[in-house]
Amino acid sequence: MNLYHLRYFVTLAHLEHYTKAAEILAITQPSLSHAISSLEKELGVKLFEKDGRNVALTKCGQAFLTDVEASLEMLDSSVNKLQMTGRGEGRVDIGMLRTLSSTVPQFVKDFLDSKPSKNIHFYFHTSTGLTQDIIRGLKERRYDIAFCSMMENEPSIEFIPISCQELVLIVPKGHPLESKDSIDLKETLPYPQIIFSKRSGLRPVIDRLFEKCGGYPKSDYALEEDQAVAGLVSAGFGIAVVPRMPILDYMPVKIIEIARPSWERIFYMATLKNVYQAPVIQKFKNFVIEHTNLDL
Repeated sequence: MNLYHLRYFVTLAHLEHYTKAAEILAITQPSLSHAISSLEKELGVKLFEKDGRNVALTKCGQAFLTDVEASLEMLDSSVNKLQMTGRGEGRVDIGMLRTLSSTVPQFVKDFLDSKPSKNIHFYFHTSTGLTQDIIRGLKERRYDIAFCSMMENEPSIEFIPISCQELVLIVPKGHPLESKDSIDLKETLPYPQIIFSKRSGLRPVIDRLFEKCGGYPKSDYALEEDQAVAGLVSAGFGIAVVPRMPILDYMPVKIIEIARPSWERIFYMATLKNVYQAPVIQKFKNFVIEHTNLDL
């Protein structure tokens, strides 16, 4: 079925006059008549009937017009989006950890400010705190770019470090360690701790910290989200190593610097390797790399 013939059909349906329609379409009237005849032959039904000097849609033609206009509108919209994408414009879907809800939007704002004339829209998808869920969304093409922790054994993903977050120890008020301002993590081993579940991207980081200490603390609770861990600590269920996040300043916990072993949580920009990336996605990725001040 010829796409031009469908557009001819829509024009004729609205003007109901072959000569006027041919003039608008900048083709000859015989060419228009041939196109409509070919379309009717292919469909096996009459689309128009004579109405004096004009033509009118048949019942079949009326039904066909509704569907054709909807289809052409969808097609034109898709073509427009692709053309925008080719010009370095369009939509970018970002998956990110909730703890990065201030860092990533700042990258986006600075990028948009650098391209005020471009029609670019970012859509943020915030995870509850599980890097593996974000990586799954990246592989399923629900996200164009992800901001998360690094996951091992992911050869199809490129991880680029973009920021770091300090890890601290938090203890509830009245805890024996509350008087300390800094601590060697070895000193925490005798106390029950709240840990992160194995699904959390933070778990391997903290596990490596305790490996350096030569031991692992007793734990009765394993949670996925850092804020949930902090909540249990504030309620007196144990102590925990967590990211240094603003909400801690408003919770009934003591924040203690970890003097030894030294460590920082690194966050990464993740993208799929060896796949086509629209120009706007590649430009944003390069922008983030250029504006990242992280010396690793």
